[in-house]
Amino acid sequence: MTIKHLLAWLQEGNISIPSFLLEHYAKMGLTEQEMMLLIHLHHFQNKGNDFPTPDEISEVMTLSSLDCLNLLRKLIQKGYIEIIEEMSENSILTEKYSLLPMQEKMVTHFLALQKATEAKNIEKEEESLYSIFEKEFGRPLSPFECETLGMWMDEHDNPALIKSALREAVISGKLNFRYIDRILFEWKKNGIKTEAQAKEYAQKFRAYQKRERKWMEQTEQKEFPFYNWLEN
Repeated sequence: MTIKHLLAWLQEGNISIPSFLLEHYAKMGLTEQEMMLLIHLHHFQNKGNDFPTPDEISEVMTLSSLDCLNLLRKLIQKGYIEIIEEMSENSILTEKYSLLPMQEKMVTHFLALQKATEAKNIEKEEESLYSIFEKEFGRPLSPFECETLGMWMDEHDNPALIKSALREAVISGKLNFRYIDRILFEWKKNGIKTEAQAKEYAQKFRAYQKRERKWMEQTEQKEFPFYNWLEN
């Protein structure tokens, strides 16, 4: 192949196909033939032909013109392409295939998968929460405790926040549901929504408690001085 031939080949250009579409077209309800026809429509449009005929499509596929026509009809019926009318610069009404419906379906499918994945992750988080609580308490949770934990998960979108509250209860040596509930209530009141915010707030609170204890100890020493009776 000469340089001239190579340059001619490069000038043919490329088309970009989303990898998500290639991986999920079957789950989106597309057959291989339908998918390939959509790719060819995209290619035709890149070449400046927005409304290729079934005969033109057939020339680049292993299907007859009639098969291509039937596939186009199916894609329109299934809502993957549509025929739209446009006014040209010469005020002539023209028709073109729009791939926007396919793109919208692809985005919808992507968002649905994301939502399903997030829901699955939340479910795993919730299952692990029960196990973590039972491990810390060293016993199975009572029905009331399970109900309380379920209420916390409904009130707080981030399960990690509940784990942080449990950790604070362990550190404080007050491992009970009432104390954990107070922690979550305070965090919610102060706008704490993430694990990082909870950690920072807890550190400040413990530092405050430490200063309070130190102040109390100093006050008690001033109010009740030690008197050495042996020096008198």
